[in-house]
Amino acid sequence: MPGPDLILVHPPSVLGFRELPIFFGPISDVVPSSSIFEIYPIGFLTISEYLHRHGIETRIVNLAQKMLRSRSFEPREFLKKLRPVAFGIDLHWLPHADGSLSVAELMKELHPGIPIILGGLSATYFREEIMRDYPFVDFIVCGDSTEEPVRRLIEAIRQNSGYETVPNLVWRDGSGATRFNSMTWRPESLDYVNFDYDLLLKMSLRHRDPSGYLPFKYWLRYPVTAVFSCRGCHHNCGSCGGSISAFMKVCSRNAPCFRSPEVLAEDIRNAAELTSAPIMVIGDLMQAGLPYAQRFLDAIKKYPVKNEIALEFFNPPPAELIERIGRSIEHFNVEISPESHDPKIRATFGKLYGNKEMEDSIGELLAAGCRRIDLFFMVGLPYQDRASVMKSVDYCGELLRKFGKRLLPMISPLAPFIDPGSRIFQEPERYGYTLFCKTLKEHREAMLKPSWKHALNYETRWMKRDEIASTTYEAALRLLEIKERFGILERSKAQSLMRNIDLAVDLLKKIDCKAVMDDTLKADIQRMNSADSLCDKHELDWPVKCGFATFRGVSRLLSKIF
Repeated sequence: MPGPDLILVHPPSVLGFRELPIFFGPISDVVPSSSIFEIYPIGFLTISEYLHRHGIETRIVNLAQKMLRSRSFEPREFLKKLRPVAFGIDLHWLPHADGSLSVAELMKELHPGIPIILGGLSATYFREEIMRDYPFVDFIVCGDSTEEPVRRLIEAIRQNSGYETVPNLVWRDGSGATRFNSMTWRPESLDYVNFDYDLLLKMSLRHRDPSGYLPFKYWLRYPVTAVFSCRGCHHNCGSCGGSISAFMKVCSRNAPCFRSPEVLAEDIRNAAELTSAPIMVIGDLMQAGLPYAQRFLDAIKKYPVKNEIALEFFNPPPAELIERIGRSIEHFNVEISPESHDPKIRATFGKLYGNKEMEDSIGELLAAGCRRIDLFFMVGLPYQDRASVMKSVDYCGELLRKFGKRLLPMISPLAPFIDPGSRIFQEPERYGYTLFCKTLKEHREAMLKPSWKHALNYETRWMKRDEIASTTYEAALRLLEIKERFGILERSKAQSLMRNIDLAVDLLKKIDCKAVMDDTLKADIQRMNSADSLCDKHELDWPVKCGFATFRGVSRLLSKIF
């Protein structure tokens, strides 16, 4: 069987995570992945499908997942056997600063004649530094929509010419000089993108590598899927690399682009035919306006989707939309991130709504049949001190008292990094922040620090790093008590998590005191890296009605393969 043209490799956040004594802490407690961020970008799926449609064979290798699943898995030996036309590595999320560069360097050592391509928002932001300081990276494909630039780049690599015609490309010419092609590929519509989960399964069978396609550690038990409504954003949240100001700086895009609402609804139908698991719609439907959201709901109502559908809203949705959601989607859940109980703090972070507006919307959502509303609060915001954080936790108790346990409040630190390109990253002093890391090299070094507290790339005028860490754990303890009181967590589970928090606090103190780590401390770090701390990792799981694939989905897939 001939090898693929392009192998997309997703690295762990830190390549040496299995050996290095690093206490990663609660940096990923409210997302499905572990602390090595093994979820690969959804762009891997859309790039693979787009290239497949254009006759370019592609394979996905979730290296992080493989390393996490088996300590005996040897990445060097595995990568040595691969022989594509080119390797693609994502440097999308900045926590992969070490993993992406370390894997790229390793693969260049193993395959000096095979080009290494980087892509993603962080790679785009740091493109000059990467090309200057990391010669093992041959190309960077910039921007938020790289399907077509990657297609053209693979064709240019095959011909060893024409690189100057590839949009959004950073490359080296024959003299070794770095060339920056114009970022002209900025599609105004995402309807050219397809979400073909069938293709992922077919590729895993073709390459006899199911684990290479698994999105995160426990995906087989909780096979959630996702579709996105847009790339870019109308909002300007302070620390977000996906905000409108960040996208203007990083991707030269001054407005988000959208998928047609009817096509988005069809994406969900196609996923539901394959699996009965929850489906997440990434991106606030209201960003494109109320008529867009209404068209989507009209379209999805035509399909008999029984899956749990999760919608996210950046502002509380209006009553007329909520009522329509209840009539159009049988099982729906909602995510909202108010960040703080204090509307003034929320506003400085970029969210301009009050508590009454949010609470009215919560009541309307529950009345319309919303199965669960996840509320996310954060530690590390402008004007936020310890007392303010604890008031946010108390506010969670007030909301549970008022609305009941269909609400699921969560709190986590703004960690490990403020996103490059965001308002706070670009002008930290203006918002009361001090940044410890500004270059990619500094962020890479931060990921190798002994604990998550030392890895934080910031502190604020109101809380230093020590207090951000201690307040995070104090707030988590109080929230656990509240959740136990309202029956969200069983007493035994709450008590277990509280013990883990005590151990985590003690571990941070030991790491601070130890100039050199002994074997006992290293063992404690490994143990805590695999333990839940701020919350039960599976609290955020939406219900899975039965196994991974529906009978109809399996039949449809087998008919396509055979």
